[in-house]
Amino acid sequence: MPLIPVVPENHSHVLAEFDCLDPLLSALRLDSGRLKCTCLAVSRKWLALGTSAGGLHLIQKEGWKQRLILTHKEGSITQVACCPHDEDFIAIATSQGLVVVWELQLERRGRPERVSVSWEHRGQTITSLCWDTSTLRVFVGDTGGKVSFLRAGSSKLGKGSTFVIFPVQTVTTVDSRVVQLGYQDGRLLVSSLSRCYLCDTDREKFWRVGSKERDGEYGACFYPQNRGLLVGQPPLLYSARPGSRIWEASFNGEVLSTHQFKQTLACPPLPLITYRDEPHYNPAQKSPQSIAFTKLLYFGDQNLLTWTDSAIYIFTPQNGQVLLWTEVKDLVNIAVYRNELFCLHGSGRLSHLSLLSAERCVERLLRRESWPLAAGVCCMFQHTVTSSRARKSIPIDRLEHLRSQLSSSTHPELCVQLEEVISKLEPLDSASSSRRSSISSHESFNVLDCGIYRVISRRGSQSEEETSSIINQSASEEERLKEFSFVQEEDQVDQDPQSAERVEAERSDSGLQFHLPLSFRPKPPRIALQAVKDSVSSFVKKTTEKINTLQMNSELWQRTEFREGGQADISATTSFSEEMDNEVYDEMPTVESDMQELRSATERAISQIQDPLVLLDPDCLGETLLEWLVVLERILGPADHGSAAAGDSITDGLGEERWDYLNACSEQQGESSLSSGEPRESLTEEKTEGPPELGEKEDRCDSSEKEHEVSNETRPDPVRVASPKAVPTDLLADLNQLATLYTELSCFRKEEEEDEPALGCIPFLRRYFFLLDQERVRRMCLLCHQEQPEVQRSFTEAMLDVTQHSKVVEVIQRGDLLRSLRSLRELQPCSAPPLLAHLHRLYEKHGEAAVRSFTQFYPTVTPADIMTMAQQSHFLAYLDNLVQSQTEEDRLSFLQSLLEPESLRQDWLELALTHDAPQRSDTLTPDGEPRWHSHCFSWGYGRLLSLLIRLPADLSSKQKMAETCRSHGYWTGYISLCCELQRRTEAFSAICRLDDISLLQEAGGVEPQTLEEWKLLIRLSQRCSGASDSDQLTGVNGSGWSNGSDDCGGKMSPETLTLMLARCAGPDRAMAVLEECGVQLDLSPHSKLVCELLRVTEKRQRAMIQTMLERCDRFLWSQHA
Repeated sequence: MPLIPVVPENHSHVLAEFDCLDPLLSALRLDSGRLKCTCLAVSRKWLALGTSAGGLHLIQKEGWKQRLILTHKEGSITQVACCPHDEDFIAIATSQGLVVVWELQLERRGRPERVSVSWEHRGQTITSLCWDTSTLRVFVGDTGGKVSFLRAGSSKLGKGSTFVIFPVQTVTTVDSRVVQLGYQDGRLLVSSLSRCYLCDTDREKFWRVGSKERDGEYGACFYPQNRGLLVGQPPLLYSARPGSRIWEASFNGEVLSTHQFKQTLACPPLPLITYRDEPHYNPAQKSPQSIAFTKLLYFGDQNLLTWTDSAIYIFTPQNGQVLLWTEVKDLVNIAVYRNELFCLHGSGRLSHLSLLSAERCVERLLRRESWPLAAGVCCMFQHTVTSSRARKSIPIDRLEHLRSQLSSSTHPELCVQLEEVISKLEPLDSASSSRRSSISSHESFNVLDCGIYRVISRRGSQSEEETSSIINQSASEEERLKEFSFVQEEDQVDQDPQSAERVEAERSDSGLQFHLPLSFRPKPPRIALQAVKDSVSSFVKKTTEKINTLQMNSELWQRTEFREGGQADISATTSFSEEMDNEVYDEMPTVESDMQELRSATERAISQIQDPLVLLDPDCLGETLLEWLVVLERILGPADHGSAAAGDSITDGLGEERWDYLNACSEQQGESSLSSGEPRESLTEEKTEGPPELGEKEDRCDSSEKEHEVSNETRPDPVRVASPKAVPTDLLADLNQLATLYTELSCFRKEEEEDEPALGCIPFLRRYFFLLDQERVRRMCLLCHQEQPEVQRSFTEAMLDVTQHSKVVEVIQRGDLLRSLRSLRELQPCSAPPLLAHLHRLYEKHGEAAVRSFTQFYPTVTPADIMTMAQQSHFLAYLDNLVQSQTEEDRLSFLQSLLEPESLRQDWLELALTHDAPQRSDTLTPDGEPRWHSHCFSWGYGRLLSLLIRLPADLSSKQKMAETCRSHGYWTGYISLCCELQRRTEAFSAICRLDDISLLQEAGGVEPQTLEEWKLLIRLSQRCSGASDSDQLTGVNGSGWSNGSDDCGGKMSPETLTLMLARCAGPDRAMAVLEECGVQLDLSPHSKLVCELLRVTEKRQRAMIQTMLERCDRFLWSQHA
């Protein structure tokens, strides 16, 4: 591979392609010759693709998932535009001249609707669509020069707004075909083949931009001035001219200047950074280019973008320079959003490009592990990568790691060239090197006993004056950067790269005094702690303890030094240093021998486990793991359990509070009747109850030592999430397998089978969590949560410690639920254990409101995980939201898939019947029978209850569910289950006591099927009518039937049942059944009239049937003759 040429220093940005959209087109079947993509549009959320068959595909940019397809029979889609201020609206144009505005209604889960349709341009080809920036108005331009607009109604504005049809209005008709439309702040920009026009749509005024005409396709666009000092200034507009020229005009259409790009385009094109092929840069100069800019687009922060069929051009019109131009083949159309480009090619292929600075591009490539491509960009843009500003994105260690990933055999020249680049790197603080001499010349420092360097500045010196002026200028800026540092990192991808560079430059300039590379300035605490955790070994730990002991006894040494002179101090120090050196040199071979011993014990245990006789026998497996555990405890175990626990209790106060909080949550979760309060209430109660207990212990001095010992015994071991010694990677993988296996075995082993010398599940998990497989431990905790909740609490505490340094924790602590959820979504794909830790923090902060939003993390986080975390009432809200998020036809099967194990059906049913439910005294009588119309009470989780009852189950489960529904007074579910179990007599009895005939008449009602069931029902209704009347008169809780009982059906009585039977079997049969039941009934006049009408109807039906049979008989005899 030849040496990569270096681009000039005036080029600092590239176009890069990181995503491949070919699988997306293949899934949409847009890669075939019959069906192709014809147009595209992009917004913050959507990528809209129009097809030649009249379909519009809406693709969600997050994950590239298809959400909708809208079909049109009026021809292929030629134009599409997304509403910039409301992404629920999108406009399309077809080949027949139809314009349709769609309201997607995705937030309300409704069906998309055509809210506006225009045939104003029938027979013409629509060339441009443009949305109003503040209202639901779309401007349309066609090949005939006509410009019109149509308004769209919205269901968000009210119930009647969708029925209002706004007329289509013609704005103007220009002299030639419309090339491009633009709209900004009440003014419409129309670019035709000959001129550019500016229209004030409110006052109906028109201006020409410039006085000279043109002939050809030239675009125009607005240029908002909303950055920096230009905020509040009216927008500019740019209009393309022949010969690679662009007019710059004011908002009133007055031409201010002409930008000539013909000579500036006489430079070689920058390569497109893509995974498809290697970038090639040819430094040979090009000749001046005379290009017709057919479209102009406002792009990124302060750029203009245009293209031809073979290249993309990006300009910075404020300084009249070309930011870059890149050759891209077969271009047809481009849609932009911020610094993203979506390109449509002539073959129907799509490409997704991003405008990035060179150092940002290298950073993205390193994250994707594209080593040769990242090295090529580093060598090509050496001036950008080697600058000190690039160290914030590409630290030196990442470039050295990149060098180690390249193979010298396959990329020899690239490796040599990358080493040269690394040798030229400037440190992060090289920009402030000019001030070092002044600081060193005007300032001095001395070293304190604690290791802190104190800088002594001379009064009146130049360094003091300059430093004070710098601090005064940058104090407010530094506070603002500290406050919004994490927010800027979150939105870094969405920002334009140039603006990001300006912010970084301002940050480095304003905070100059904080980045001086003085030898006495320590590293940031987080970086220092991370480095210590990765590199410190056991002998350094012992040395540190010696030093701490030496510092604690410093006062005693000072006294001896004062009394006896300096000789004793020197001798003591000398003897201590010699002893410490001997321990260090003796410890190094000990660490290596310990690791070797642990490796041999691990390999021996793994080889024994390979034997099926050992693996399938719990006793043999336990003996094998116990032999390995002895070696593990001696090498990686806590050095002194007592001292370690005491030290951790002092330094890890937060861990104790977290353990208390987890215990409080488990106690609340175990109660059957839970209040709706949030978990932090229990935490505050425990904190308030704590100080009196401490006071009592202080008063009773004699028993304080005993109580302290008891508390140490009950307090669990501290969780260790980091290894105390450096463990090789291959050994760590084997330790992970054995440690996780031991945890699972000790957890599921029965108590009577446990050996006394064996380490229990919880102590082992807390001591060796750094060795465990987090996902397997999570699944284990779910299985044993009911029997051993302490295991789940220990696992949660450990995961909270593991994830406490994540940036998401800072966002959660600020208390903004929506921003916290957004940060968690950006972590995807993320494994379940760390995500559960963050969700636990959210639940601790926001309670039920947070739990209701956890449905978006399914299936990574399952309902079983939420059950172990949240209160029962809060879990019900989560489960209901999760089930309702599915489509109606999929809810039953989805709920069935969540039942693992099947016993959860009964548990969830009892939960739903005990929360947000009516009082039992309102639904049940003292003897356990249904109260009158008590089925009309509303149940908070009625939809979930109906789905749980309809789930398939065995006979015993259905019987248990029926008894549960009866005991809680959920009568609709009880009646439904009685019908499934063929217990129709019990169902009829409950219906008669409820006294609601609609339970028989409705579609899902229980209608009698035989005369015997009718007789039974009539007898039951006669028996229960008296009791229901008395119950109705007395009422329940003051006869307060204000919960919808008035909407229930009519009363159950022998008369109403007789009329129902008369409609089914005829009035004569109904009266006969009534006599057989021994019911003496005097029908009301209305009932008598109904019976007479039924008799007449029955006679006429019989006569009609007789007539039809006779006619059929005559017809058949005539055919026979």
